[in-house]
Amino acid sequence: MNSTRVFIDGHWASPTSGEILDMVAPSTGEKIGTIARGAAADIDMAVKAARRAFEGPWGQMAAVDRGRLLSRLGQKILEHEDELTALEALDTGKALKLARNDIKAVARYFEFYGGAADKLHGETIPFLNGYQVMILREPRGVTGHIIPWNYPAQMFGRTLGPALAAGNAAVLKPAEEACLSCIRLTELAAEVGFPDGAINLVPGLGEEAGAALSSHPDIDLISFTGSPEVGVLIQKAAAENHVPCVLELGGKSPQIVFADADHGKAIETIVAALVQNTGQTCSAGSRVLIERSIYDQFMTQLSRRFKNLRAGPHQMDLDCGPVISKVQQERVLGFLERARADNIEIAAQGEVHAGASDGGYFVPPTLFRLVPRDHELAREEVFGPVLAAIPFDDEADAIRLANGTDFGLIAGVWTDSGARQMRMAKAIRAGQVYINGYGAGGGIELPFGGFKKSGHGREKGFEALREFTVAKTVVFNHG
Repeated sequence: MNSTRVFIDGHWASPTSGEILDMVAPSTGEKIGTIARGAAADIDMAVKAARRAFEGPWGQMAAVDRGRLLSRLGQKILEHEDELTALEALDTGKALKLARNDIKAVARYFEFYGGAADKLHGETIPFLNGYQVMILREPRGVTGHIIPWNYPAQMFGRTLGPALAAGNAAVLKPAEEACLSCIRLTELAAEVGFPDGAINLVPGLGEEAGAALSSHPDIDLISFTGSPEVGVLIQKAAAENHVPCVLELGGKSPQIVFADADHGKAIETIVAALVQNTGQTCSAGSRVLIERSIYDQFMTQLSRRFKNLRAGPHQMDLDCGPVISKVQQERVLGFLERARADNIEIAAQGEVHAGASDGGYFVPPTLFRLVPRDHELAREEVFGPVLAAIPFDDEADAIRLANGTDFGLIAGVWTDSGARQMRMAKAIRAGQVYINGYGAGGGIELPFGGFKKSGHGREKGFEALREFTVAKTVVFNHG
C-alpha cells in the first residue's frame, strides 16, 4: 500500500516535503506504519490536477458512465471487505464488527450514488408567454474534502460519492490520526478506472494540508466534518475566496424517554447509540432525558445494562474499543474527573477487559445520574463512552432540555402516543428526529446534517447531490 505517498493526477508520488508521519494503533499505543506529510505545495498540485480533470475527460464524461464507475468501485470494495475491515479496525481501534459495517456502508455509498448519477434532473418553470425557462443542476467544479478520524472509510464514501456522482473532481485530505483505509480505497478507485485527477488524496496535518485546502483560491466548495472550533477556521479561510462550505460539526444529541415508552427496547437502543465507536460519533445519543415519574425505575434497568459493558482491543470485538489517541483519552477522562469533583454520581460503569494493553487508550463506559442541566456533561460534546441521565417534568420541559444546547444534530423520542410523537418531532431543533428508534442502517439514503453549531448543509441521500451542484437558470425568448 502507498501509505507514505500522495495521490495526484492519477499517480502516487512522494510528498514535496519528503517527510512522513507515524501512525499509532489505539488498541496498543504502538506504531503501525507511516503516512505522507503532505503540505501546501502538494495541495496546490492536487487542486490543479482536479481542475484539469473537471475541464477535461472527467467533466466531459456522461452521467451514466460516471455512475458505472462509482458502482464498480462499490463492488470492488466488497471484494476487498476482509482486508479493509482489518485495516479500519487496526487504524481506528474500533471493534471488528463495527469496522465491517463501515466497509459495507462505504460500498453502499458508491452503489447508491452510482445509481443516482444520471437521475439528478433539472426542471422547467412556467413563465411569460414567448419564454421557456430551464433550471439546470451543474457540478460546482473542484471540491475539497477534509474528513475526520472516527469513520475514515465511511466518510470517504459519504463525501466523495455525491461529489463525484454530480460530476465534480475532488481533493481529499484525510485525518492524520487514521487514514489507512482512505489510502487503500484510493488505490481501489484507481484500479476501477477513474480518469486521472478525478480523485486526489493528500494526507497530512490539519494545520498544514487541511489549512492549505480550505484556503485554496481555486476550490469551489469545501466539505468538512469535525469539531465546531475547526469548522470556524475552515469557514473563515474559505470565506476569503467566497467558497461555500458543507459542515457537520458534532452534537449533544438527546434520547427522550416518556413513561409510556417500551423500556426494554429503548434501553438497548440507547446503550448502542452511545457506545458505538466508543462514543466517538457526532450523532451519539450522549444525553438520556427521562420522564421524572419513571426516572428511578428506568435508571435501575439502564444501570444494570451499563455494568455489563466491556471495553477492549479491536480484535476482541467487545462493546467498546479504545478512543483514538492519548490526547482524546485524557480529554474524556478529564470530563469524568471534573464530574466526580462536582459530586455527580456515577450510576454505573463498565469495565476495561483485563487482556487490554496498558498502552491502549481505553475509557470505561460510564453512566452519570441526575446530571445538572447546566453542567458540561449535559451541554458539551465529550466524544467518548459517557452518558448523562437527566430527569424532566413534562413534554414542554423535555423540549426545553432537548433544545437547550448549542447543538442540534439528532434526537430520539420514545413514546407510544402518536400525537406526542408528532408534536415532539416538530418541536425539536435537530436535523434528524427518530421516533422509537435511533439511527437506521447507516442511513445512506437519509439527509443528514445539523442545526446551530452542529453545522449547515446536508450530506447523504439526494440532498447531498444538491449540495455538490449549483442551479443555473436558462431563459429562452422564442417569441
